Amino acid sequence: MPQPELFIFFGLIATGKSTVAQAWAERNGLSYYNSDVVRKELAGLAPQTHQREIADQGIYTSEFTAKTYTALLERAEQALRQDRGVVLDASYQRQADRDRVRMLAQRLGVRLYCILCVCPEEEMKRRMTKRALDPLAVSDGRWEIYLKQKERFEAPKELATDQLITLSTDLPVETVLQQLSAHLETQP
Repeated sequence: MPQPELFIFFGLIATGKSTVAQAWAERNGLSYYNSDVVRKELAGLAPQTHQREIADQGIYTSEFTAKTYTALLERAEQALRQDRGVVLDASYQRQADRDRVRMLAQRLGVRLYCILCVCPEEEMKRRMTKRALDPLAVSDGRWEIYLKQKERFEAPKELATDQLITLSTDLPVETVLQQLSAHLETQP
């Protein structure tokens, strides 16, 4: 039986990471954990409940974010211990948060792939506008929150070249998934 793998899809809001991460998990039969869903579960809210707080308030304080990321790690560990591969979907904008995922992978002896999702700002803005009109959208990401994230985002300099994959997500999802598959086939 092959060893389970751990994937984190990370990057700024509206880069398409959730769309790609969920599609990757479904395609490969992996457990999928989304930070927006977990955050709202921890707060006792339905996933589609919109929280229009300003950045760093309510369920978006650094303390609540830490609680959310801890819950993501706990869920990932449980699935990996059951020999199920895992996709974590969150911004992971801080190196410290990515380091915790790296330590989990190392402790469990599983391969970690960190997929940084990027796309042009005009596409991100278009996606945020469209998402604001979608009553089923889970993310509360808005332009002003993106600007704060962009300011704080710590580039993933700590990741080795065989751990970091950068995907341009302004292409069709199927194309992005094919590019990811092709990249992983070249990994040792």
